[in-house]
Amino acid sequence: MGNSSSSSVNHRFNSACRAFTQKKLEDLKSLFTSLASQSQSNDLHVSYPVFQDYFGLSGSLGERMFDMVTQHRKDGKLTYEDLVIAKSTYEKGTDDEIAEFIYQTLDVNGNGVLTRSDLELVLVVVFKSVFSTSESSDAETSDDYKEMVDALLNAASFSKSTGDGSDDKGMSFEDFRSWCSHVPTIRKFLGSLLTPPTPARPGYQVPHLLYEDSVDSNILLLKKEYAWHIGGALPHHELEEWKLLYHSSLHGQSFNTFLGHTSNTGMSASVLIIKDREGCVYGGYASQPWERHSDFYGDMKSFLFQLNPNASIFRPTGANTNIQWCATNFTSENIPNGVGFGGKINHYGLFISSSFDQGQTFSCTTFGSPSLSKTSRIQPEVIECWGIVQASNELDTQHNAIKGTVLERFKEDRNMLKLVGMASNSNE
Repeated sequence: MGNSSSSSVNHRFNSACRAFTQKKLEDLKSLFTSLASQSQSNDLHVSYPVFQDYFGLSGSLGERMFDMVTQHRKDGKLTYEDLVIAKSTYEKGTDDEIAEFIYQTLDVNGNGVLTRSDLELVLVVVFKSVFSTSESSDAETSDDYKEMVDALLNAASFSKSTGDGSDDKGMSFEDFRSWCSHVPTIRKFLGSLLTPPTPARPGYQVPHLLYEDSVDSNILLLKKEYAWHIGGALPHHELEEWKLLYHSSLHGQSFNTFLGHTSNTGMSASVLIIKDREGCVYGGYASQPWERHSDFYGDMKSFLFQLNPNASIFRPTGANTNIQWCATNFTSENIPNGVGFGGKINHYGLFISSSFDQGQTFSCTTFGSPSLSKTSRIQPEVIECWGIVQASNELDTQHNAIKGTVLERFKEDRNMLKLVGMASNSNE
């Protein structure tokens, strides 16, 4: 029996080794040796405290990841074979293998059911990892992130029976994969747990928000947690700095003023955020400038998002190219003046009329999105727009971006769209 178990581990280890180059295996061996030397184990294994410190994993999430990597032996000893096997699955596996590894890791209670309480514990750890500083961490509690944690989980489905006879439901694997497609920052974070914590670690980037010193930050819709959530769907070079271009309370609720403040800024991409009278907060990322057009324009980098009470991102499905809308001073009823995203004329995924006091948000197949608010007809209370300051080394290449559909341009998106079956054919 013991030999059989050992043989199985050896087979997995040998198979895992084939996923790496010899140089990578040597690097992993050096890493293991360094960590084992700190574990006072005669260089035989890595202890949990050393593992936790190196990878920056704390609390229940760190404990669960260590249990996964050590293959549930409960002996507190991470071997070199464990490290190679875990790295091969977690970093080199198929989409399903990686997703299954993460799904099992999130089951912090280890009972085979991924509940809302499991995810709440994990998300608090995520937020503390991303946002806590040496000055603030002692004072922070889970309540500091409760609103955003609730918003992220409100976007999830829980369809799996917990098996305890109650009406409570857990998250199935299919629920999890669908949720990940709408919360890409969470997916990036959870997909990089075996990477040392650095500012460049996926899922850790939070854009620096720039605005005049005279602006009261309390009036701003965009909070750091929101910026982090939105940024999960953007490339690294668009996560450096975001600059406030327009705020309806500061500049007046005027379409012309909006266009004046968002034009000729040197920033082509922007984030538009709305808070309506229902208290819902949502918006869209526009990859192209807000310029006068008589028809839809833009490219497949744009997307819609919700921030509160749900937090979701809806990227293009490839169903059509009705991405971005900006019309002004047209007299035809077939060309509504205002700004928006997706859907079709008079049935937009999101639209604000030129009066800037009314609009609409309908479900649309352009982004696979539902109505972003509680009602399809909306009355904006606050409208805000932030310009994306691109990293300097990208300025010369931004106009040479590869053309194509979303399925051609983004491998990650393509795989996720296949998983959730969003790539359909429709004109809405």
